[in-house]
Amino acid sequence: MAVIRPHPHDKEPRVSTTLTGRNTLGDWLEDPTGGPLIRELLTRLGQDVSHLGPARVFSLNRLVELSEGKISQPLVDGLVRSVNGGRLVTGEEPAAAVPEPVRQGLTLDGIQIRDPFVLHDPSSSAYFLYGSTDPNIWDGPGIGFDTYRSTDLLHWEGPFAAFRPPAGFWSEGSFWAPEVHAYRDRWYMFATFTAPDGYRGTQILVGDTPQGPFSPWSEGAVTPRKWQCLDGTLHVDEAGAPWIVYCHEWTQIHDGAVFAQRLDEDLRHTTGTPVFLFNASDAPWAEPLPGVSVKFPAYVTDGPFLFRLGSGHLVMLWSSHGEQGYAMGLAHSASGLITGPWTQEEHALWPADGGHGMVFRLGDGSLALTLHQPNNTPDERAVVRRLVEHDTTLTIEEGPMPL
Repeated sequence: MAVIRPHPHDKEPRVSTTLTGRNTLGDWLEDPTGGPLIRELLTRLGQDVSHLGPARVFSLNRLVELSEGKISQPLVDGLVRSVNGGRLVTGEEPAAAVPEPVRQGLTLDGIQIRDPFVLHDPSSSAYFLYGSTDPNIWDGPGIGFDTYRSTDLLHWEGPFAAFRPPAGFWSEGSFWAPEVHAYRDRWYMFATFTAPDGYRGTQILVGDTPQGPFSPWSEGAVTPRKWQCLDGTLHVDEAGAPWIVYCHEWTQIHDGAVFAQRLDEDLRHTTGTPVFLFNASDAPWAEPLPGVSVKFPAYVTDGPFLFRLGSGHLVMLWSSHGEQGYAMGLAHSASGLITGPWTQEEHALWPADGGHGMVFRLGDGSLALTLHQPNNTPDERAVVRRLVEHDTTLTIEEGPMPL
């Protein structure tokens, strides 16, 4: 956008009214609710109000066409929902959705993503990268999840829209940490969403291909309704029984915990009661969150992921706050069962400014790790490293990923 003087017809702020994608940028900026949202969007795009000029007369829907992929129709619809109580206002005829442009030759340092998850699909020899991909996953309206595709882990194409919330979806924002698992000839996405009442949980979605699109499968979250839960992951035990493993957040219980719970065979519901596995404070490397004003120390549990080594030994990656900030450690099941008991390694596997990792197999059968680093938004990126598998643990190969 050209840099010119502020629009000469600026008026005093008006009383908030119904805003839609057909309203102009000027209308939105004058609105006490819409104005801050547009200013936040402009900041993310490296712009400010003084740079708009004649662009004030363009509607938000028109900007989708003019922004060369920087503004998407789902983003505009999310802004409309934010100022209209979660509704995409009826009576409007929104502009036809313009898909995000698919780009070729992307590298991981060019993809903003948290909580990365890599799936290798042997049938296509492709790797799919999922994660928290909304530009502002903390406060902005929920857009959905994108995926990226690669054959060598170095060069990626995307984004492809893996999930977009359907009309009337129960969550309006904080779309986090999608994982995709192959199970009984379909693909299931486990993802964290937040309800309008503030409670967070993991819902299960389903798709016919690893690229999606994915649609709701379970009825809302399968984690306990009045618990603050996040980062649910699928574990299928040696008897073939499916489990969900998830975090009970420190925001509700101070010392974050990891729980497991049985899923029914079609992954629509949990069965039985949650099984406690461990607290964050059990790990010698985990430290309380600094500066949190509560009566008790606050310990974080985040991003559990289970993996069974070739020896049959069961380990779990999970993240917390360590001596050098966000970090990731390794826990071990003494029995080889999901129910444990679980013990913790003394030192973090990844000690500084990174975490929420998972393990996946490369096409040659060897192991790799992905996690996000650094931990600050919007700089987070997926990191991939080779792993060395031992009888009872995993270690990270030094240096960049050799392929």
